[in-house]
Amino acid sequence: MEFPGALGDVLAGRLDLPEGPPVGYALFAHCFTCNKNGHAAARISAALTRHGVAVLRFDFTGLGQSDGDFGNTTFSSNIADLVAAARWMRSEGHPPALLIGHSLGGAAVIAAAEHLDEVAAVVTIGAPSSPAHVAHLIGAVRPELTATDLMQVTIGGREFSIQAGFLDAIAAQPQAARIAALGRPLLVLHSPQDQIVGVDNARLIFDAARHPKSFVALDNADHLLTRLADSEFVASVIASWASRYLPERPAPAPDLTPAPPGVVVAETGRGGFSNTVRAGSHTWIVDEPQSAGGQDTGPGPYDLLLAGLGACTSMTMRMYAERKGWAMGPVTVRLEHSRIHAADCATCETSTGLLDRIDRVISLDNTLSAEQRAALLAIADKCPVHRTLTSEVSISTRLAEGGVVRD
Repeated sequence: MEFPGALGDVLAGRLDLPEGPPVGYALFAHCFTCNKNGHAAARISAALTRHGVAVLRFDFTGLGQSDGDFGNTTFSSNIADLVAAARWMRSEGHPPALLIGHSLGGAAVIAAAEHLDEVAAVVTIGAPSSPAHVAHLIGAVRPELTATDLMQVTIGGREFSIQAGFLDAIAAQPQAARIAALGRPLLVLHSPQDQIVGVDNARLIFDAARHPKSFVALDNADHLLTRLADSEFVASVIASWASRYLPERPAPAPDLTPAPPGVVVAETGRGGFSNTVRAGSHTWIVDEPQSAGGQDTGPGPYDLLLAGLGACTSMTMRMYAERKGWAMGPVTVRLEHSRIHAADCATCETSTGLLDRIDRVISLDNTLSAEQRAALLAIADKCPVHRTLTSEVSISTRLAEGGVVRD
């Protein structure tokens, strides 16, 4: 998405949508000098969509894919950019009911809320109690510089130009008064181990705010929420807490459309390699790990291949044991995929190059006899998926009519 920012520049945004009608729309403000595609912004937004919340995240002026010069921006212009983003959402018929801000973005959403009557609740994540907290990231201003002179600063290993008067401007922000006058439910999320914005900031925000207000400690999380589990937890807490202030999600209408035959895989439109898989009435997400350029929102293709073999193995053994009248107990199948040199495989026909190898380890109930265990191990190799993987397979590929799959 693109829309005009506070300084007249074009701002770049991304609107993450849930499957089905959203229960409400949220506006996300990223951390100081970050962008809309940072770990926290992208992961929390994606996770919130799974709870039915649509999220607009955007780059402030001069950052990420947005136009403009970051050196000309101030904390006040960031607030105005947020108001501009909300104005655009309103013009599209989707006014934000929820404001979410990470780090300095948390201070910005508190400041912007007074200008947005439609906002029902506000969330801060690792936010400073005062915008002036960023002063320690910037350092001292040389005395010979005037307020409008540009100075180079290094933040997070990257160089930025900012106006020398930036620190004075943020120091003058009446943040404590804004928190006290917020007039909306407030959720404060903060890690006690935050090394960038200390947890005392959360206490100051919480003490200054009026009820209803809530605080949740993000134990062992870092400031940028770089662990996927931390982002997922934050999103689940926000979704649960905000459900009190968002419309109740309507029950989905029954889908009477016959499911297409086979399996349908389609990109989610959320970027990267994320795909939605549909098999009959079941849907799930497939992705790649971050190390391979994905967003790690679901298992990878080889994970599904191993899962298919493992499930088929367990089902086949269960069916065999029931036919024999054996009390088999629980079965666990662990699988790993790797590539090996053909010369290292004593049982393979191919002797050169690399081969795909699947290691399958089956755990059975110890009450089974040695003969029963041997029989079940032998039957595991007869499961249909095992036979498919070890036999000649023909795959036919063609383009759909007009290049589009028709269900």
